[in-house]
Amino acid sequence: MVGIIVVNKPEGWTSHDAVNKMRRLAGTRRVGHLGTLDPLATGVLPLVIEGATRLEQFYKRNDKTYDAVVRFGNATDTYDRQGTPTSPRTEPSITRERLEPLLEGFRGAIRQTPPPISAKKVGGTPAYRLTRRNIAVELAPVEVIVHSLELVECGGAEARIIVSCSAGTYLRALAHDLGALLGCGAYLETLVRTRSGDFTLEQARTMPELESLAGAGRLEEALIPAASLLPEFPSEIVDPTTAGFIRQGRDFRVSPFRVRPGSRYVKAISPDGRLIAIGEAKLPNLYHPMVVL
Repeated sequence: MVGIIVVNKPEGWTSHDAVNKMRRLAGTRRVGHLGTLDPLATGVLPLVIEGATRLEQFYKRNDKTYDAVVRFGNATDTYDRQGTPTSPRTEPSITRERLEPLLEGFRGAIRQTPPPISAKKVGGTPAYRLTRRNIAVELAPVEVIVHSLELVECGGAEARIIVSCSAGTYLRALAHDLGALLGCGAYLETLVRTRSGDFTLEQARTMPELESLAGAGRLEEALIPAASLLPEFPSEIVDPTTAGFIRQGRDFRVSPFRVRPGSRYVKAISPDGRLIAIGEAKLPNLYHPMVVL
């Protein structure tokens, strides 16, 4: 059980709830996640298990894709439907002609201020903890990249958008900012993450499915083995002697015919198909094991 299981996180669960559940199902404490999802959100949450937790550093900047519904008419303190209204509720009629020109300002590299109720840290403390203690929070805008933003449906007080963006982008903030521009307020009604890096919603398992597999002793069927992760890194099969050297932190050579020149990272794979290490280029065809599983 060394690899990643892609979970379709249910609404109402925190990402840590999903981690704790997987710890029980997999019988190990060594479980982490690749990118927090708000309790309101559902969809792709990759969980790293056992030695694969050491690969998290390679996934920190993964792009994400979301399917979101924005509800116009008032704002909330959390910027989503679970928050407390901060403005009177209205029933605007939002048209594509009115909304589409505004969306252009949210495409490409933009400066976005995170929601005050978020995991962004202020002096080492998550902003949401300070906000819930009625301590004023001022978060600095950060640069994020919205690769694409498509208006799928629009009618009445709601609009559905599909967004592909860089890590660290808050769809709640995007919804809130759209409402401010329109002057009527807005918040996020629903949010589904359909992709996180290489992982898609089609791969994701629901919690009931995972419980059923674990109960039958077949949880490994949901596992993406560590050797199959990071497909952009070339692989090098190493013999047992070389594998022993790698585990001692010693550099190892790769075949110039199997690994393309200039590859910064390479996966060292055992003859039986297990990932042993991620090597970083030190010299041409010579790699240093930076992560050893």
